[in-house]
Amino acid sequence: MLTFTQLKPPNSDAAVTFTLALTAEERTRSRHRFEVENGKVVFLHLPRGTVLHDGDILQEQTYSSLIRITVKPELVLTAFAQTPLLLLRAAYHLGNRHVPVEITPAYLRLSSDSVLRTMLEQLGLEVKEEILPFQPELGAYGQYHHAH
Repeated sequence: MLTFTQLKPPNSDAAVTFTLALTAEERTRSRHRFEVENGKVVFLHLPRGTVLHDGDILQEQTYSSLIRITVKPELVLTAFAQTPLLLLRAAYHLGNRHVPVEITPAYLRLSSDSVLRTMLEQLGLEVKEEILPFQPELGAYGQYHHAH
């Protein structure tokens, strides 16, 4: 079993042992156990509040190996609006429900949910279900471990 306890600065040249693809929710867990290829077990034991990002590098506690975190595509809803105001209104309603949302000027993206899909469609947004990487906003009180 490999236990990863330390986050290193992202480095595209690092000699990583393997990559670990994680969903948005998995990237917010500071303690997690994963089974990876060949039945190997990986345990994350990170400082509380750590949020992992695409490309982050974790170091094993004995310094023997490095893993690179990648964003795992997952089932999401992508919502498009005819006007910026409509997109803002939808973001407001999703925020009231404390739902993790990826926010861009062109769309909102969230985990697939039929109730929220109906709400967004009733607000007048076009909603598509897709399998894509999901990178939600960190909450206002979330701790950033490095700037992005």
